[in-house]
Amino acid sequence: MADSRQYDTVAFDVRDNTTMLFFAKTTDEGDISDYLLLMRTVDEDFDESIYIEINEQQFGGHNLIREAALTGNVLILRLHEPADELDGTSEIVLTWADTTENLESIEAGAFRVFGDTLVGGNA
Repeated sequence: MADSRQYDTVAFDVRDNTTMLFFAKTTDEGDISDYLLLMRTVDEDFDESIYIEINEQQFGGHNLIREAALTGNVLILRLHEPADELDGTSEIVLTWADTTENLESIEAGAFRVFGDTLVGGNA
């Protein structure tokens, strides 16, 4: 089962030991109506972990994402196991508006967030 999500804004950020890609759907007034946050953390005591937060619901860990494929303005996240938090979804398909700002954020952040889980496709 796949979960498809569409966004108009993508942002990349680095804070302390965390790299983040933030996808948001905004209203005409500029408010965020839906978001998905991908975070990769590196802790001295633990291996790297990737977390997904969707509208204030967080899930993730060491073996969350089996692979990520990026082609144009489509990112497919294939999970190791279906996510109970997403009604058994095993694949998340993200699309976003094809703007220069979004492309720059994806180019800056995709490899840093996903590392060797990023396979196939192109950026």
